[in-house]
Amino acid sequence: MNEGVPQSVLVVDDSADIHQLVSARLRSEGVRLLHAHNAEEGLGLALQHRPDLILLDLEMPGVDGMTLCRQLLEDPMLSDLPVIFLTGTIDVETKVQAFELGAVDYVTKPFDAIELKARVRSALRTKRYQDLLTTKAQIDVLTGLWNRGYLDNRLAAELSHMARQGSPVSLIMLDIDHFKSINDRHGHPFGDLVIQRIAEILGRLSRDSDIVCRYGGEEFAIILRNTPANGALAIAERLREAIAATPLSQGRSRVRATASFGIAGSDQFDDPSQLSPETLLKAADEALYGAKADGRNRVGLGHTQG
Repeated sequence: MNEGVPQSVLVVDDSADIHQLVSARLRSEGVRLLHAHNAEEGLGLALQHRPDLILLDLEMPGVDGMTLCRQLLEDPMLSDLPVIFLTGTIDVETKVQAFELGAVDYVTKPFDAIELKARVRSALRTKRYQDLLTTKAQIDVLTGLWNRGYLDNRLAAELSHMARQGSPVSLIMLDIDHFKSINDRHGHPFGDLVIQRIAEILGRLSRDSDIVCRYGGEEFAIILRNTPANGALAIAERLREAIAATPLSQGRSRVRATASFGIAGSDQFDDPSQLSPETLLKAADEALYGAKADGRNRVGLGHTQG
C-alpha cells in the first residue's frame, strides 16, 4: 500500500446500469474504479491490479459470483482481498455461503446511495489498517527491505501465479563474502553499515517488478517475475559489479565488500507447474554455495532439474 495513492475498487457485474450507478454513487469518494462485466474478466483484473475492494454481483450468467469468490479464496495472491457482494435477493443460506467464501459485507439491489458509500468506506478503512499492520510486520528493520516472512509468502504466491499463467519466475540468492571477517576486524556497527549499503544498491538497481528481501544475517533474496534464469543471470552480474565497485570506509581504512550470487529459475525444471518454494530456494542456495566454492564474488547458475 502506497500512502497518497487512491484505493481501488473493482466492480464485477454483468449489468452496465449497475456500473454506471456505482460510478455515480462513489464519484465523491476519491477511489479508483475498475470495471469487469463477467467473472473471467473480474479474475483477470483482480490478478493484474490487486484492488483494495471488490464489489461482486452474485447472480451473473455463466460463472457466477459465488464461484469467483471461491477462486479468489483459493489464490494466495488474492485470498486477502475484501469482497462486498451485490444481490437482488438475499436469503440466510446465500449470506452464510458468501461469508464463508471471504465476503466481508453485502448490499442488496436496488441499493441506497448512502448505504453503499458507508459500507465501501468501512471496508476500505479496514483494508488500509490491515495493510499498514501487515506491511510493518514484513519490513526488515535494519535495511527497510522485505523480510524473510514476506519472501516465503510472496514466493508461494508467485509460483502459484506462474503455474496458472505459464510465465517464468527466477530467484536470486546472495551472500556477502567474508562477512564474519568484516565484523571481527571492523566491529558489528560497521558490519551493519555494509548490510545497509548493499541493501541500498539492491533496491536502487533492481527493477520495479523485482521483490528484494533480506533473507537473514548477511543474505538477501530477490524474486524476479516474468524472468527466466538467463535473464536473472544478467541482472545478478550487474548487481555483483555494483557491489564490488562501491567504496566503503572505516576510519582511514578502505574496505572492499563483495557478494556471491546463486540463480535458480522455474524454466530450469522439467515441470515448473509442480515447483515448490522450498525446491526453488534450495536450487538457488546450492548455486550460491557453488559460486563461493569457485572463489566468491561471482554468480552461480543452477543446473536444469527434473
